[in-house]
Formats: sequence, structure tokens, C-alpha cells
Amino acid sequence: MARRKKKGRRSLPRPLRLPAILAGIALVLLGVWLLVSRNSAPAPAAVAPDWVEQALLPINEYSRAGETLEAVNGIVIHNTGNPGTTAAQNRSYFAGLADSHETHASSNFIVGLKGEVLQVVPSDEVAYASSQRNYDTLSIEVCHADDTGEFGDATMESLVELVQWLVDYFKLDRDQVIRHYDVTGKECPLWYVQHPEDWETFLDRIDFSHENK
Repeated sequence: MARRKKKGRRSLPRPLRLPAILAGIALVLLGVWLLVSRNSAPAPAAVAPDWVEQALLPINEYSRAGETLEAVNGIVIHNTGNPGTTAAQNRSYFAGLADSHETHASSNFIVGLKGEVLQVVPSDEVAYASSQRNYDTLSIEVCHADDTGEFGDATMESLVELVQWLVDYFKLDRDQVIRHYDVTGKECPLWYVQHPEDWETFLDRIDFSHENK
């Protein structure tokens, strides 16, 4: 009596084997890429120059929650709206929100009346300053002496230097340095909303070429 042959798995025709193998490899590589990208650590915070004073806010829900920025796609310039106040005073206001719970507010940097620059939120963390752009921009609050909102000479020199460093570090273009007004329509920074020609003059002082940097 003849034995029945055991049924084995059918082999793919030779011409189909290679594409099937390549497709399998591609799926494996895609899975690995998705796993790595999902679990990869965020980019480290930019190490500020020594002329930027580190005055980081304590972690709290109202001014520094410790949330990681999704990206740095721009810099938003603000004025403090508190004429005559110093960088340290504005930093104290942000810190005090942890107790007062008055609102959510902060910035990554504050530029003072004498040109001092404080970093109060790291450059890889969210600051509460620019509404819907909080998660992909850095914010700079700038002190001003009076209600006009015009920045003094020492303040302007430090602001230009700070923006230049950030532009170079994050490889940003001219249209990525914006006013708070350009995000929400709020008249901030007031002087540059009312004098748009001076805003263009300010941007002209920044080198956006990124060459040899």
C-alpha cells in the first residue's frame, strides 16, 4: 500500500522570495525606528553663555511645570508691561505665582533695564508666555522704563546679543523671530507694535546667515 506524502508548507516561487524577504526586513526596521523615536530623549538644553545669569524658577504648576518643549521653531519677544521694574522683580513675580495661583505666566529669559539677562526657564522647557506657541518657541520678556514700552540702550544691546546667540544655536531665520503681537494680536511689545519700522531695524541687527557658525 502506497504511503501518502505528508503535506509540507508550500515554498514561495523563487522570483517572489526576495521581495517578500525585503518587505519583511523593511517592516522590522520600521518597527525599530518607531520604537527608538518614541523613546528617544529630548534634545539637551542650550548651554547659555556666561553673561546669562542662571536664576531658574522652582518647579511649580503656575510658572515652570517642567514640561519639555516639542521644538524650538522661533523666539517670541515681549515687554513686561510693568514700567520701571527690574529683571529680578519680574523673576520674583513669576516665582510668586507658585503661591498666589493668580495666573500661569513666565518666560525663558528676562532682559533688564541695565542689560542684565536672567534665564528663568531652561531652553528645553515650556514657558507660559505665548499662548498657542508655548510649546514650540522660546520667550524673552524685556524690561522698559516707562509706559511707551521703548527699550533703553543697555537693554537693547543685551537683547540683540541674546537673540543672536539663540538664532545661531537653533539655526533660526528672520521670520522665526516674532513679536507676541504676531501670535495673539496683543499689543506686545508695545513699542514695536506701534513702531513696526523699528522692529525691522531691530531684526536688521541680527545676522541670520548661519555661515561658519
